[in-house]
Amino acid sequence: MSNERRGGSRRESGDGQQPRRPARSGGQSGNRSGGQAGKQGGRQGGNFRGGSSAKSRAQANAPRRRPAQSSEPARDVHVEDGVRLQKVLAQAGLGSRRASEELIANGRVEVDGQLVTELGVRVDPATAVIHVDGLRIQLDQAKVTIALNKPLGVVSTMDDPKGRPTVADLIRNREERLFHVGRLDADSEGLLLLTNDGELANRLSHPKYQIAKTYLVTVEGEVYPRIGRELLKGVELDDGVAKMDAVHVLQQIDGFAMLEVVLHEGRNRIVRRMFEAVGHPVTRLVRTRIGPIPLGDLKAGRTRVLGRTELGTLMNAVDL
Repeated sequence: MSNERRGGSRRESGDGQQPRRPARSGGQSGNRSGGQAGKQGGRQGGNFRGGSSAKSRAQANAPRRRPAQSSEPARDVHVEDGVRLQKVLAQAGLGSRRASEELIANGRVEVDGQLVTELGVRVDPATAVIHVDGLRIQLDQAKVTIALNKPLGVVSTMDDPKGRPTVADLIRNREERLFHVGRLDADSEGLLLLTNDGELANRLSHPKYQIAKTYLVTVEGEVYPRIGRELLKGVELDDGVAKMDAVHVLQQIDGFAMLEVVLHEGRNRIVRRMFEAVGHPVTRLVRTRIGPIPLGDLKAGRTRVLGRTELGTLMNAVDL
């Protein structure tokens, strides 16, 4: 059996969020997370990106290339009483048994880090780590990960003693016991991920993996270039210095500015506190991306199950 490892690149899936015109006041302008920016002649801003921070943001957002195999002898991944690899792939939604055999024969399948090209290989679906074209394949059909567009006024908990609307109210039709990854305040909106995969959730929340998050933010006042540089350099907060990875001023009009910002910080209300510290209170905040997963055109209060490619890029981002 030839077990030489093959590298390959992967593309980020999905498109980003379209910006919308900032609100004229501190009130809310609806639950839509995107839309065309206002056509009135607002002053446009620029891009500000940090050095190492921008690099870490790119690494966190992009699907990761599998590492090249070492020169050590290949390991035999065959499990005598296991299930044929092509059957496992077919059951995972990779196509028919015949199509799965072609994937193997064409050198597109790895099992536990080993390239497999022979059709007689059997694996244990409960323990095998399988990649196809460099993307991790979820073999456990009981595990699911979904994207949710959290509306304004909904709290990021499964139960609220104050009786406020919760994330649980939006997924009552799901049979799985899901828990959310990260939080959004009640007065913020946008992308949340929910899953019943405990290992995936733990890694997405762990600072080690520096999963970048992207936000559309409307703030009071005109944001000058020095403010962008200050946010990149670091802002002193009561719980330590916080830095943004990228700041892009999209539009400035009528005393308000709309920006796209990227950061991997996960502290409570971090975006709002950073802008407050530089003198620009936030009037609207929408999260549009978590790592490689975009909010896209998902409507407020709706969910969608991550597809195989999206889930694979997300798992690769946290080295699963």
